[in-house]
Amino acid sequence: MTRIVIIGGGPGGYEAALVGAQLGAEVTVVDCDGLGGASVLTDCVPSKTLIATAEVMTTFDSSYEELGIIVADDTPHVEQAARVVGVDLGKVNRRVKRLALAQSHDITASVTRAGARVLRGRGRLSGRQAVDGSRQVVVTAADGTEETLTADAVLIATGGHPRELPDAKPDGERILNWTQVYDLKELPEELIVVGSGVTGAEFAGAYQALGSRVTLVSSRDRVLPGEDPDAAAVLEDVFRRRGMNVMARSRAESAKRVGDRVEVTLSDGRVISGTHCLMAVGAIPNSAGMGLEEAGVRLKESGHIWTDRVSRTSAPGVYAAGDVTGVFALASVAAMQGRIAMYHFLGDAVAPLNLKTVSSNVFTDPEIATVGYTQADVDAGKIDAKVVKLPLLRNPRAKMQGIRDGFVKIFCRPGTGIVVGGCVVAPRASELIHPISIAVDNNLTVEQIANAFTVYPSLSGSIAEVARQLHTRKTADEG
Repeated sequence: MTRIVIIGGGPGGYEAALVGAQLGAEVTVVDCDGLGGASVLTDCVPSKTLIATAEVMTTFDSSYEELGIIVADDTPHVEQAARVVGVDLGKVNRRVKRLALAQSHDITASVTRAGARVLRGRGRLSGRQAVDGSRQVVVTAADGTEETLTADAVLIATGGHPRELPDAKPDGERILNWTQVYDLKELPEELIVVGSGVTGAEFAGAYQALGSRVTLVSSRDRVLPGEDPDAAAVLEDVFRRRGMNVMARSRAESAKRVGDRVEVTLSDGRVISGTHCLMAVGAIPNSAGMGLEEAGVRLKESGHIWTDRVSRTSAPGVYAAGDVTGVFALASVAAMQGRIAMYHFLGDAVAPLNLKTVSSNVFTDPEIATVGYTQADVDAGKIDAKVVKLPLLRNPRAKMQGIRDGFVKIFCRPGTGIVVGGCVVAPRASELIHPISIAVDNNLTVEQIANAFTVYPSLSGSIAEVARQLHTRKTADEG
């Protein structure tokens, strides 16, 4: 029987384990924290659970007056709308941790039911490939005992951990990284978020909605520098309108505790103060101390593992998946990389990873969902595409729900009308992007999208309307 050892139990690891076991391999998953990895235990699942609470508060707080809802308040300010919603952060965080652990236990049960073995400990490669093609993996348990496993193939899926600035070390109380926020018992009164990428923007928006006064420190010209510029502009406008202090072109140099407060010093000498500081300045791959280079695995300068489109590393019989590869820091991509690795090694039919069909989402309010080619690709001349953007303000369902911010944008090829990308900024954009993802993945045309029925009224109606406008332009150009 083919022996497979998977080091790391995140999405890439546990999805690979399920596939490997189902295809008849003898699979062992080596993991030190719990299946699901950071995605389930400290990152994706916890953060989105926290955001779900914030989303409810934002939706209510921003729409109740327009929708005609009366809120009782014994002492409203004469010029200020009553606001009686609040949050018990300790209770929220207990729920976050409970759901994360439950999800991890469910994954473990699924993997063991499939026939895979779960071994608690830290794994590392030992030496190079043997003459018979096998590999050795040494597993160190928490008590220091070691066990050596022999594998015909090894998958590395060890993820990453929060990057730290030398002069802004988290202490878990006032200066925090994104894994430590779930230990807070009380809502931060004044929260400084350093870093305006996806993680920073999501937490900044969530804590603002929960009631914190938030300052977002961005070293770039705008928030979410890697996202669609129109989408980022909408979100930044929403942040500022809701009272967030967004500091653009402001690089943080250090953060230190001063009594019960935190002072963040910027590169230009300015100092800002708050009760708490969240450092969201990227991630470091968990590739050190695993014997990778000694085993022939090529690492990039960043420490990420080099892989090809079927998840192979430079070492025969060694594959890698997930954040440790630096390909695309998404749970869905990690899971696909893990499945592809197993399909490839076990000789099943496999399609190489195609990042131009990956849909992603920023869980802010409003959400930002994208798939395929982007505005940056079009602007840089990487692809010739027609673009139509339709504000949600024109959508009847959006008007009914009091939704003011957002849009639908679709990119298509000029001659054929084939959809090559899209961006949706809206509540639940993560759900609305799916029809565009299907179109991108299956080379559908804007005419096909336009001709498909949508429910009236619905936010998805804007997707069909954008497709109709693109089809009309295509037809006009042909004429």
